[in-house]
Amino acid sequence: MIDVNAHVLLIYTGGTIGMIENMETGALEPFNFSHLRSNVPEMKRLNFQVDTFIFEPLIDSSEISPDKWREMVEVVKAHYNDYDGFVILHGTDTMAYTASALSFMFENLTKPIIFTGSQLPIGKLRTDGKENLITALEIAADKNYDGHPIVPEVCIFFQNVLFRANRTTKINAENFNAFSSADFPSLAEAGVTIRYNSNIILKPDYTKDVLFYESLDDSIAVIKIFPGISPEVFSAVLNVESIKAVVLETYGSGNALCDDWFLSDLKKAVEKDIVIVNVTQCLYGTVEMYRYETGQNLLKAGVISGYDLTTEAAIAKLMFLFGLKKTPDEVRKLMQVSLRGEMNVDK
Repeated sequence: MIDVNAHVLLIYTGGTIGMIENMETGALEPFNFSHLRSNVPEMKRLNFQVDTFIFEPLIDSSEISPDKWREMVEVVKAHYNDYDGFVILHGTDTMAYTASALSFMFENLTKPIIFTGSQLPIGKLRTDGKENLITALEIAADKNYDGHPIVPEVCIFFQNVLFRANRTTKINAENFNAFSSADFPSLAEAGVTIRYNSNIILKPDYTKDVLFYESLDDSIAVIKIFPGISPEVFSAVLNVESIKAVVLETYGSGNALCDDWFLSDLKKAVEKDIVIVNVTQCLYGTVEMYRYETGQNLLKAGVISGYDLTTEAAIAKLMFLFGLKKTPDEVRKLMQVSLRGEMNVDK
C-alpha cells in the first residue's frame, strides 16, 4: 500500500541510467539529472513526493570505492529522519558490491534503501531505466497496514525483481535481467501488482534506533583457484604485508588442489592470523567442506566456510568486520553467523 504522504529521496550517484548519447562521438555522457522529471514524465503521476540528491562529481561504476560507500551512508544518515525510503541510482557493474557493503553498514534498518539502474540510458527509446526507477520508487514508498515500510532492507531492484542486496550478483552485461540471487528467493516480483514475499523480508526492532557504520578496512584480497595456478602468484598474494583476509574462490562445493605447497601456504597464512574464507565459484550452491577430502584438507589448514556467501558479500562483510576493529578470531566467528540475512549456515 503506497502511502500518499510518503516522502522518498532519490540519490543519483552515476551510472548508465543517467547518461545521454553524444550525437557527435556516440559516447555516453552524463546529463543534468536535475532535469530528471522531464526525462521521466511518468514521475509526475506518482502520488507521493520525491526529492533528488545528486553526487558531485558523478561516480563511474568502475571507479567505486569504500570511500564512496561511506559517502552514500553519510547521505542516508543525514536525511534518514526526513524520508520514508531511499532509492539509489548506481552503475550496474559494481552495484552488487556497493549494495552488499551498505547492507552491513546499517544495523536495524527501518526504511527501504533500493538500488537500481539500467542497461540502457534513460533517454533511449527502449530503455529499461524508466520501469526500474518508477517501481523502485514505489517499493521505497510502500507501507503495510501498520504504517511500517514493507521492505526495510537494502535491496536491488532490476527487471521486475527485488533482490536482497547481499545475495545478489551481476550475471549479464547484455540483457535487461542483469542480476541474479541464485541461492535466495526474490523479496518481491513486480507484475500487474507488486507481490512481496513477506515471510523472508527482514524485520527490524522499531523500538530501537538504526545504527550507522562508516569504518571499513579494505585489506582484503580475492584469489580464484584455477588449474595450473602458480605457487609464486598464490604465495605472493598471501604474503602481502597489509592483507588481513582472503576470499578463496574454490571449485564446486569448496574444493581445491591438495598440493603440499598449496596447503602449506594456507597454513602459514592462517598462523599469521590471516582470515581465509572459502566461497564457491559456482553461481548456485554452497560450500560443504566436509563433503570431499579436498575440502577437509582446507578445513585442517584453518580455512573457514563461507557457506553460500557471494564473493561480493564476503568481501563487504570482511571489510565491515575488520572496520569494527574485530580480532581475526572474532572475524572468523562472525563470518559463520548471518548478520544481515547474507548467508544460510544451515545448508
